[in-house]
Parts: sequence; C-alpha cells; structure tokens
Amino acid sequence: MLSRSRATGAITKVRTMARMLLTRSRTRGFTLVELIMVIVLMGIVGGMVAVFMRGPVDAYMAQGRRSALTDVADTTARRIARDVHRALPNSVRTSGTNCLEFIPTKTGGRYRAEGPGMLDFSVATNSFNLLGDNANFAGSALPTDQVIGAGDLVVVYNLGIAGANAYAGDNTSAITSVGSASGGETPINITNKKFPLPSASRRFHVIAAGEKLVSYVCNGNNLIRTVGSTLSTTTSCATSGSVIATQVNCSATTFNYSGSDLQRNAVITLWLTLQDATATEAITLHQEVHVDNTP
Repeated sequence: MLSRSRATGAITKVRTMARMLLTRSRTRGFTLVELIMVIVLMGIVGGMVAVFMRGPVDAYMAQGRRSALTDVADTTARRIARDVHRALPNSVRTSGTNCLEFIPTKTGGRYRAEGPGMLDFSVATNSFNLLGDNANFAGSALPTDQVIGAGDLVVVYNLGIAGANAYAGDNTSAITSVGSASGGETPINITNKKFPLPSASRRFHVIAAGEKLVSYVCNGNNLIRTVGSTLSTTTSCATSGSVIATQVNCSATTFNYSGSDLQRNAVITLWLTLQDATATEAITLHQEVHVDNTP
C-alpha cells in the first residue's frame, strides 16, 4: 500500500510540473524592447536596399522615357521623308528654320508628243493624250488616289524659276475631264494653256485637287502638318493643320534645304528634338532626305 501511494504522489508531481511548464510556454513572447529593436533593424535594412535600388530604378524609368521620345521622333521623321519623296521637282522651299513647304504629287505619266492627241507647246491647247490607261495598269485597277480626275492640276517641266514655276501657275493647267482609254491612250481635257517648256522625257506630273500644298511647321511645342488647296509664290507656313508630334523643342528643331547643283542632289537636313514633360529627358534625331529635282 505504501509503495502504491508513493507512486501516485510522484505521478501527481509530474502532472503539476507539466502544467507549470505548459503555462509558461504559452505566456512566453517578445518584449516591447525586442519588438522596437526588430523594427529599427528592418528600417535600416530597408533604407540600405532603397539606396542601392534607386539608381537602377531611375535608370530604367529614364530609359523608358527616352525610348518613347525616340519612337515619336523616328515616326515623325519617316512621315516627313515619305511626303518629301512625293514632292514635285523643284518645289521644296523653306521659311526660316521652322517651316518646310512643298507641292505633293499624286501621280504622273507621259504625254503624246507627236501626231493626233499630242501636247503642242507652240500654241495654247486644251487637251492631250496620256500614254497608257488612266484607271488600269497591267490588267489591275489603280488605287483611287492615283487615278487622274477633274480638278487635278497637270504640271509640265517644273524648274522653280520665273516662267517655269508651278507656284505661279506658269506651267500648270486644271483638268476639266478625263476620257476613257482607247488604243492604249487616255484623252485628258484641260483649261486652255500654252506650256512654256517641253519635257525632255515627255513626262508630266499631277497635283491632287484637294492637296496642292503641304507645310510642316514647328510652333510652340508642336510639329504641325497642314494641307493647302491653293498655290502662292510666298510661303504660307500655316499652323491650322493636324499635330503629328508634341513635346517638340522648336528652338532646336530645324529644316535646312540645300538645292541641287552639278556636283550633288538636293537634300533636306532635319534636326528634330523632343523632350519629356519634365524637361529632364531629351533626344535629338538627325536625318537627311534626298529630294529628286529632275523635272
């Protein structure tokens, strides 16, 4: 009996000690000082990480802004070059360094120089034959914007000088109607006109009725493209057109035109500078566009 009571007492003591240990483990935790130390250490580590990460993050954001500006500048320069390639020979002109103007052409062709339907340069004439079909080429229909129509202007041998200047109307005539092709030729009726000079290659250009002049002007912080329906011997540099680029630094954006001579072709030199809204990032694009002035 005595040994049994002793065993029961020992078991009771063990259970009591277990309860005490379990209670202590449940109530054990961080003290306020330990918690404050952890917060301070986390702040120090976070600050060190931020210092090292700020440079790469800023560089990444700046690269993104420069890439966006570069895309806009490249697209703008390509559009200007594409327009200039359609320019009537000897029609490109500038006013200052922020204005570029030229006469765009929609199409062209060859005229009959001899026989019935010829374009006579000795007298005023009101019709001539286009060699070829106005509406079809090689069995396929031409795009609508390349089909010659009433209201368009015919230009023959534009030299951009007095007596042969399309801006003054020296060598242009409005188309009144276009006949149907027959025998590989298309009759074109024009307002009565005596053209001053024949083309050595018997070529003529056509100016669209609604797009007789294109102007690129840098004004404020915008690059503006304006389409004109009239021609004048003085530059218009209109700013009423559509904005093709914003955030442009016009003081650093220039159009320079160098005419052709015996040693080189005509070239438009374009310097286009764009900057972001904060003026912290800026890019400058330089491009030279060849101008075909062979009349």
